[in-house]
Amino acid sequence: MKFFDAAVIGGGVLGCFAARNLMRWNLSAVLLEQGEDVCTGITRANSAIVYAGYDNKPGSRKAEMTVRGNAEFDRLCRELEVPFSRCGSLLVTYDEESLPRLRQKWEQGRKNGVPSLKLLTGPEAQAMEPMLKSGVKGALYAPTTGTVNPWQLGIAAFENAMNNGLIPMLNTTVTGMEKSETGYLLKTNGEAVFCKAVLNCAGLYADRVQKLLFPPSVRLQWDGAEFLVLDELAPKPRHILFHQAQSCGKGITAIPCVEGNLLLSGVRKPISTPFATTPEGLRELEADVKALLPTLDMGQIIRSFAAVRPNPYRGNGESLHDFCIEHPAPGFYSLIGIKTPGLTCANELGLYLAAHTAAYLKALPNPSFDPHRPAIPKTDDPEIICQCGGVTRAEILEAIRRGASTVDAVKRRVGSGMGSCQGSRCGFAIEKLLEGYRNGTL
Repeated sequence: MKFFDAAVIGGGVLGCFAARNLMRWNLSAVLLEQGEDVCTGITRANSAIVYAGYDNKPGSRKAEMTVRGNAEFDRLCRELEVPFSRCGSLLVTYDEESLPRLRQKWEQGRKNGVPSLKLLTGPEAQAMEPMLKSGVKGALYAPTTGTVNPWQLGIAAFENAMNNGLIPMLNTTVTGMEKSETGYLLKTNGEAVFCKAVLNCAGLYADRVQKLLFPPSVRLQWDGAEFLVLDELAPKPRHILFHQAQSCGKGITAIPCVEGNLLLSGVRKPISTPFATTPEGLRELEADVKALLPTLDMGQIIRSFAAVRPNPYRGNGESLHDFCIEHPAPGFYSLIGIKTPGLTCANELGLYLAAHTAAYLKALPNPSFDPHRPAIPKTDDPEIICQCGGVTRAEILEAIRRGASTVDAVKRRVGSGMGSCQGSRCGFAIEKLLEGYRNGTL
């Protein structure tokens, strides 16, 4: 059995930031992740948007954390050496009936403290984004909206946490929990863990994890969305575009990613198979995108994928529109149903959990905590493994040394396999490097 002050369950972006912020205190901590790598669930398939904060109810925890988290994102990404693009966003509408809804969001954003929001006329919006279909009636411009690579951000937080003393336990599933006067016993598929505090960041399974010991007042339903990825050479809008479909919310979303690709997603809907696309859904998404951005070259599509997120609801069926942080017993904290904008608020939620855990354990600040995580450097190694992305052998080996154990794990760290060939040329070579590292020949 292993002993720690605190245990984080779940290695998505929320768990990685909870773990990183725990290390700001004089605590011993472990991260338990059922997968072979971190950031392989919700974080792996994500819209990558850092939201401005005008969608959230004034006075809510979600509104407060979104605006503060957005404002801190430049500093956070500098600390972790992760690319971040504050490209701004336009929420556009094509019908007069939706204009009051735009104004409502503008007023809500101003109450939340979102800076520099501006209502635009249709011609003003189309001047900013000539690729839009003509006939825009109005738009809401939010210059602070941005985009970041979700898994690179989460992995960077994870690496920084390990550099500051976090112990990772991958391929570890929590199967049971027991509470005693001194803490919590976590039973797993491997070695048991005893800790004084538990931080449940299990994402899609957070309600099930809590149910191992405490009945959750919130349960989770899943919904999903399908995505298309266009090659980085394809012409793309300069801003993130949200299409407001009538007054019922957003339709198509177009995101110019930090890597240079264009990411397209549609309306979220109930799912039957997690992370699975459907031919019908992709055809519908492609048609809707062409209707919004008629000059977009859909021949530049290089990938499709599906995302899943948890929708929290009470036992009476009531949906929740704020973050739910359950605290059923001293030293036990659950992030249940943290959906959009969870990526924007990951660090804020991690700071919140870490501060409450430290207060409970009467921990002092860690004077040796180093917030800086060096990125894997680009090298002038002449041996280029991934021709599409210009990723070298030295960069791939550094990713493996940092813990990447699969071709996909390498991709999440250095961007190999994300170009037009989608890894068909470099995948075998990366697998050979992984095999050599495992065998001790590299």
